[in-house]
Amino acid sequence: MAMLALTDDVILPFNIVSSSMNVLELEADGLDNALIMTLASNSGTLPLDSSSMDTVIVISKARDFPAAPLLTEIFRIMKPDGKVLIHLIELGADLPSDQQILSSLERKILVTGFLDPEAIPQQLDALLGIQSIQVKAKKPFWKVGSSFSLKAFKGLPKVQIDNDMDLIDEDSLLTEEDLKKPQLPTVGDCEIGSSRKACKNCTCGRAEAEQKVEKLGLTMEQLDNPQSACGSCGLGDAFRCSTCPYKGLPPFKLGEKVSLSDNFLAADI
Repeated sequence: MAMLALTDDVILPFNIVSSSMNVLELEADGLDNALIMTLASNSGTLPLDSSSMDTVIVISKARDFPAAPLLTEIFRIMKPDGKVLIHLIELGADLPSDQQILSSLERKILVTGFLDPEAIPQQLDALLGIQSIQVKAKKPFWKVGSSFSLKAFKGLPKVQIDNDMDLIDEDSLLTEEDLKKPQLPTVGDCEIGSSRKACKNCTCGRAEAEQKVEKLGLTMEQLDNPQSACGSCGLGDAFRCSTCPYKGLPPFKLGEKVSLSDNFLAADI
């Protein structure tokens, strides 16, 4: 089994490496063939081949080690399904919350591509006022570009129905009012005769149209048979004089009834 023990310090304590191996449930004799690397840089590359290490143990006294570039290198040199353990040692008790350090470390591990980050319960030396933090994770067992078949879908799980359960009749939830058919308003319900007046309970919009016409000051004769002294009233507001009685109405042909468009009363905004 190929293993790398990595630190940013000058030396790598044997007892810390041994305890880290116990966390990963590795055999003690694996340390004999382990590759030791000290004074590792956060931004430097590792002089190792891709997918060459089964296990990587990182030991540091700095809470921001390893940085994202070094984690990417560690991910590169690890074999699929390989294990990594990051052990931060001798952290001062006056540091920010250990939970903040753990959250930051787990987030960096996940972003790099590792799976299942797991925080090991911290070890606190109350006498010396120092603590240590450990987080382990693993590399996915598949390689980039590999493919594998999905398991056959065996169908939906069976749902057991209790026949003794009292079911509610859906029709009983409806009231007589719910069963009544809605009464749709009649289109053009105004009973308009020769007077052209809207009915009392007008709902078709004619009453609003008449109010609009009354504000313009036009008579029914002007609407039925419009006349023009200047000859430009029927062309629209752009050609009408300031005192034109048809100002505000749509263009029309002289001698014909003025008709209002369907959206005459609709708001412009």
